[in-house]
Amino acid sequence: MGVEATGDHGAGPEETAGTVATSESRAATAIAEKAAREEKAIKELTGRLVQAYTESYSAERVHSAVGAARRRFDGHTVRDFVPILVERIARRELDGSPEDPGTETVAAQQITEPSSASPADRLRAAARDLLPPPWTARKLVLPVAALIVIVVAVAVSIGGGGGGTPAPAAAAEQVLVHGIVGSEKMGFFDDPRVVDALARNGVRIQVEAAGSRQIATSVDLGKYDFAFPSSTPAAERILRQRNITTKYTPFSSPMAIATFAPIVDLLTRAGVVKPGPVPTFDMNRYLDLTQHGTQWDQLPGNTEYPVNKSLLIGTTDPRTSNSAAMYLAVAGYVANDNTIVRGQTAEDFVLGKVSRLFTKQGYTENSSEGPFAEYLQGGIGPAPLVWIYEAQFVEAGVQGKLKPDMQLLYPGPTVLSRHTVVPLTPAGDRVGRLLSTDPELQRLATEHGYRTDNSAEFTKVTTDHVIPAAHDVADVVDPPTYDTLEYLLDGVAKSYN
Repeated sequence: MGVEATGDHGAGPEETAGTVATSESRAATAIAEKAAREEKAIKELTGRLVQAYTESYSAERVHSAVGAARRRFDGHTVRDFVPILVERIARRELDGSPEDPGTETVAAQQITEPSSASPADRLRAAARDLLPPPWTARKLVLPVAALIVIVVAVAVSIGGGGGGTPAPAAAAEQVLVHGIVGSEKMGFFDDPRVVDALARNGVRIQVEAAGSRQIATSVDLGKYDFAFPSSTPAAERILRQRNITTKYTPFSSPMAIATFAPIVDLLTRAGVVKPGPVPTFDMNRYLDLTQHGTQWDQLPGNTEYPVNKSLLIGTTDPRTSNSAAMYLAVAGYVANDNTIVRGQTAEDFVLGKVSRLFTKQGYTENSSEGPFAEYLQGGIGPAPLVWIYEAQFVEAGVQGKLKPDMQLLYPGPTVLSRHTVVPLTPAGDRVGRLLSTDPELQRLATEHGYRTDNSAEFTKVTTDHVIPAAHDVADVVDPPTYDTLEYLLDGVAKSYN
């Protein structure tokens, strides 16, 4: 028996109409389901934002920000990832961050444009730009196929469904990023070459300066994309306060002392300075003299600087500045019999010895930029010894600002100040990654006196400009724990009263 053929007969009018009606019904149902999912996602993200910003904004203000962000996607046919982008835009507005018109396009470009980064790294970078903080490894490990779908969907949505390749981001689409940085880094960020290197990576930065401890304790970080204090302890305080784990350390600088040749000669005779290719400053001998209240004019045979004032290193204000906190860390280590300070007994003992190093100075600046500027301009009179970042001295040498009798001393021991980027938004995270990995930015950092992982580059800079900086600094100790250093700083602050 043959099989009865049915394909030769066309469907009747009633059957065709029924099929069309069924298809339209299914399409309408699918659209309604997608709309319901979007509404649910928007409601959930609004609830998260209301909770996240409850101390800063009313619920009505948050709803308004979400509504404004969502209206930007009115008329776009691709809706699957609108909630992700709405939350991203609303967070930027509530954080007071600048408008980032190219976020979606930039995310697409990070996957589709040529790059030296691996495909996995480019996918992770795109995920960071599309997702709100905090970013965890689990959150960023999205399925590759799903992330590509996001980028394709966004590209189609922005282009109105066209099939063309997205155009490269124009200069006007560069991401504007706001940062708060330690004052000693302003020269780096103001350098036109740094500005150009960042622009080539699609970033334009506006920075404000403040003392690093001030950044960690009193600055309103809500209006910035990243904070860039000058040490790990200052960064640690920000990380704890904002429940962040991501950080970058693109470069570092040992603490040093800026002085003058006559002072080096005088302190060498007093046993404080030890001669060598790069002279060192004996912190143990110095602390002995300060404990006895020694004045400059009491040093034997002093014809170089016979002034009636205390023999003290000039610092910044420990209540606001990281460089003073690093001075406290070194002085505390020496006062504690060359041992890292641990426990309240040691803390209280150290405070009794080191507080006078600050309180007897008189007025102190809030950030390291001030004392070093006075050193460069005022000379030996007001600033015979100034506690600085090594990078400040090297940068001044590169720029031709050092006078022939200006010299650099390395405290023995010293501490290493690790300049640490704390990203507060995805844009800030992007800056941290660029500063840490871009070869041109790393090279320019060495020209501003910083030490990167490429030690040969730092040596080349100091050699080419004949700057008396040590190629390697061996006598380095760790600062105390975050909690101990905070206790010591608070104790010194109380001693001012």
